[in-house]
Amino acid sequence: MFVPCERGGGSASSDFKGFTLLMPAVSVGNVGQLAIDLVISTLGMTKVGYFYTDCLVPMVGNNPYATAEENSMELSINAEVYSLPSKKLVVLQIRSPFIKNKYRPFCQTLLSWVKSSKCARVVLLSSSHAYQCNDEQLLGTPLRYLLTPDLEKAVGGLMQELNWKEMEKVAAYPGINDTEKVLHIPGGGITKLLFTESCSKGFQMAVLLKFCSEGDNIPDAFALVNYLNEWLQLVQSQVSASNNSTDASSQWKIPSSWRLLFGNGLPPALF
Repeated sequence: MFVPCERGGGSASSDFKGFTLLMPAVSVGNVGQLAIDLVISTLGMTKVGYFYTDCLVPMVGNNPYATAEENSMELSINAEVYSLPSKKLVVLQIRSPFIKNKYRPFCQTLLSWVKSSKCARVVLLSSSHAYQCNDEQLLGTPLRYLLTPDLEKAVGGLMQELNWKEMEKVAAYPGINDTEKVLHIPGGGITKLLFTESCSKGFQMAVLLKFCSEGDNIPDAFALVNYLNEWLQLVQSQVSASNNSTDASSQWKIPSSWRLLFGNGLPPALF
């Protein structure tokens, strides 16, 4: 559950009434987590607390958003909460994988916190294996969205205006029965479970995801966070004067921790 910080405006009551909760799924390429990094770093969000759970692998590390030597030694753990009241935005960043068979308890705990903290809606950033796309999903953009029925009533029209593509359902038994369709998000981690739980319990939730493969997923993170920005307008798009087009990456601030995204360089002593 939510545990407030002693500093930084943490609220013991965990009251984020009317806020949008933004969080990642731990999914293929860690694309959602990387996109969340960009949001926290760019908006300069304040850490207000921790999300205590036994469903994630324990971890501790240095401040991933350090801007100077003074704050580089601050510790971070596997699930932390950041807030920006001016935009009514609260962010849950998850930095470690889930423990086996702990998806459902985590989703239940999370939705319980969403309800008690009075968040208006949840936006989940996720990804799915590109190699498992069907023919229909290979056409056009690799970005997709999903809305629970309760959020569909509020923003469904806007998604149509943005010309976004809804995540397609696929045949439950390909080649045997193509009429029965199901939601299939391979590599999406908790995405499908959290979405279906939110549907059944009446939560307003959106899933934004990108089809991708493991590797250098920084371009995927930029694509996903720009997709999010089309809707929530978190930052103003910067237009390049040279060709009057939007620079997809210049509007986002890369956190200092990304310098070690692929580990340290090879030590010269090896050669």
